[in-house]
Amino acid sequence: MNSSTFSTLNLSPSLLSNLEGLGFTNMTEIQAQSLPLILDGKDVIGQGKTGSGKTAAFGLGLLSNLRVKRFRVQSLVLCPTRELADQVAKEIRNLARSIHNIKVLTLCGGTPMGPQIGSLEHGAHILVGTPGRILDHLERGRIDLSELNTLVLDEADRMLDMGFQDALDAIISEVPKERQTLLFSATFPKQIEAIASRIMNKPEVVKVESKHDHSSIQQFFYKLDSHEDRDNALENLLLTHQPESAVVFCNTKKEVQNVADELHHRGFSVIDLHGDLEQKERDRALVQFANKSVTVLVATDVAARGLDVDNLDAVFNYELSRDPEVHVHRIGRTGRAGNKGLAFSFFSSNEMHRVALIDEYLDMPIEPSQLPAQSSNQPYQAKMVTIQVSGGKKQKLRPGDILGALTGDKTIQGAQIGKINMFPMASFVAVEKKIAKKAHGKIENGKMKGRSFRARIL
Repeated sequence: MNSSTFSTLNLSPSLLSNLEGLGFTNMTEIQAQSLPLILDGKDVIGQGKTGSGKTAAFGLGLLSNLRVKRFRVQSLVLCPTRELADQVAKEIRNLARSIHNIKVLTLCGGTPMGPQIGSLEHGAHILVGTPGRILDHLERGRIDLSELNTLVLDEADRMLDMGFQDALDAIISEVPKERQTLLFSATFPKQIEAIASRIMNKPEVVKVESKHDHSSIQQFFYKLDSHEDRDNALENLLLTHQPESAVVFCNTKKEVQNVADELHHRGFSVIDLHGDLEQKERDRALVQFANKSVTVLVATDVAARGLDVDNLDAVFNYELSRDPEVHVHRIGRTGRAGNKGLAFSFFSSNEMHRVALIDEYLDMPIEPSQLPAQSSNQPYQAKMVTIQVSGGKKQKLRPGDILGALTGDKTIQGAQIGKINMFPMASFVAVEKKIAKKAHGKIENGKMKGRSFRARIL
């Protein structure tokens, strides 16, 4: 089925008019195939990669099922990581802009319980969260799912990878049998089939192939047997290509730490992201990378889910993924929105079978590439730095307050300020390196919302 317009769907006029306002006219392939089934009330299994438009597909489905005057939990969306849950909740709120008094609540681990308990006491229509934290609230009797009509498992494969099977089973045992279940997954291992057969009612399967766009992403494969050879190749390729933003994928937390330490030792602007980090550290790492204050992010696949970065110049597979579909997801983070991207993959003699799987999956012959001559460039240094402010949404701070504090006397221009990210108890603003001290002083010595805030340069 070809992409068609949202106006052909059985959606309420207010939802359609909001979609138009958001600039959504044509559906993506996964939306065109799954939305008619979802709106028809069927259980749907959707297989498609990150960025395929699946959030809008299930988001419009659960909003169509919603009775806004009934102030009870009617939809539950489960996600593997807090970053993805935040992204999903944000998109659902966007899609629901035309619906008055709708409440979407995010419940994730790694954040204080107190504010979540307070929010739950006031009620909500839609819950988006990680299985562990949702189960925690359920077991303490803070969530009532008796009126739930839509259950969504987003990136179900990653939830299983992260060991959420028991929590998922416990949550599903608490939801009404009469409901619509939507399951979205990038890959489709046997465990997913087992879950689907157990919790879904005659599901329709929609599969959008993870195609690799040869035109926008250039791929290179290098045969390197020792860790030292990989470290040297990684350094040389970073020096040769000078990416402003690059992700290096590793398969284990230990490898992430080793690679990040080695790059730091060699003078690169680098940050690491893996499952052992506390939530505050994860937030800081993602903010600094996304706002271009750090050039290289070293991460595991699970940690990089929900990563929201514009214009990623290059992806490095320090180790090849065991699954060719995951390889396609990794490299698909570069070369987006009409930009050109670079993907570099390292493999050893023992990993030839993984190369063969990728070769077969992409239907393209893979020949080992020759590394470029040793570069004499210096490591690329980020042009921005991040300032952390000791106040956020709870203190009623808004991005405009921070922007005003920095540009009020016109000695700092708006163009010298990058992304501003707001969290409940903290805010982060990217500024050009050369004005960092001045910007820090303006926040420390000035006032926002009539009060003083502490600040520090990360």
